[in-house]
Amino acid sequence: MFLDIIKGFWESTGFASLTSGHLIMIGISLVLLYLAIKKGFEPLLLVPIAFGMLLANLPLGGLNAEPIVEIVRDPNTGELVSQTKQLGGLLYYLYQGVKLGIYPPLIFLGVGAMTDFGPLIANPRSILLGAAAQFGIFFTFVGATMLGFTGPEAASIGIIGGADGPTALFLTSQLADHLLGPIAVAAYSYMALVPIIQPPIMRALTTKKERAVKMEQLRPVSKTERILFPIVVTILVILILPSAAPLIGFLMLGNLLRECGVVDRLSKTAQNELMNIVVIFLGVTVGATATAEAFWNLGTLKIIALGLIAFSIGTATGVVFGKIMYKLSGGKVNPLIGAAGVSAVPMAARVAQKVGQEENPSNFLLMHAMGPNVAGVIGSAVAAGALLMFFGG
Repeated sequence: MFLDIIKGFWESTGFASLTSGHLIMIGISLVLLYLAIKKGFEPLLLVPIAFGMLLANLPLGGLNAEPIVEIVRDPNTGELVSQTKQLGGLLYYLYQGVKLGIYPPLIFLGVGAMTDFGPLIANPRSILLGAAAQFGIFFTFVGATMLGFTGPEAASIGIIGGADGPTALFLTSQLADHLLGPIAVAAYSYMALVPIIQPPIMRALTTKKERAVKMEQLRPVSKTERILFPIVVTILVILILPSAAPLIGFLMLGNLLRECGVVDRLSKTAQNELMNIVVIFLGVTVGATATAEAFWNLGTLKIIALGLIAFSIGTATGVVFGKIMYKLSGGKVNPLIGAAGVSAVPMAARVAQKVGQEENPSNFLLMHAMGPNVAGVIGSAVAAGALLMFFGG
């Protein structure tokens, strides 16, 4: 009897259900936590993502469990009605914000409120660097179709190259929601690992002389320009590409809250409380999609590999276009700022600053890199809108 009790207790624990796949995923989550906490690699993203991954791979917790719904006949009316027999897990319900495309525009609202668009306004040419860095999206889209993915699936995979997690989630939720898990993990993991992935590519494509270039100070941007910019961009982009409205609209609303000067409370809420809450929910639920069952299959591994290719090519094309601008400007443009054309804002801009200062300690590229970085955010949203228009049916 005692042995039966012990056996029953053991079988009721998660230890009895652990598989090698669970252990591998738990190990990956612990590595990501180490990188976030010890190495400081974008902890605001990596800590909730890694912990969500940890939670999802501890068996029998039920946090991702779907509700059990039965169809029964109403005794009063005789009609068939749905009845919830068992509620779903906590993360199942929080994940609906990802699946329904709610979290990404809210993240864009916070990004707009936190970001100074002044460098882009002061140097409109930097929008070309942001556009060039989106090449990885379309290159990978073509590659994914050649590997057997459908058009909507390939579009969702390609958008990882923009290094913009919210945009990737938004587009995938509209086109290929069955791929949300692996695409979410790939997009946010590569965003968080920008400081590791980008520098080798930047150094390989530039010379020491190019990396050491000091750029002239940007011109001051007036308050009127700052207020008009989000309004004009909203009108033009949404009229041209209506499918980009949720992302562009909320991004520009956030920036208008920041710049107009009459709604400080709303601006601070968008930058802080709202942004932090949504990041926690988004990060944990994105991480929780990386279960052992969903992760270890050929399709998912293809997506992870294609996402890395997309992001790497986006970085490379941004740098290459930066080198072209370096030549055309007579050596006045540091090509490193082209890498910031991917929309991981402000991470990519900080990486450009760091790599530039390694060659020239007196070099301050951050504000110059923010121009392409902001352009990349807009560019990835526009690219997502274009793909949604073509494949959204």
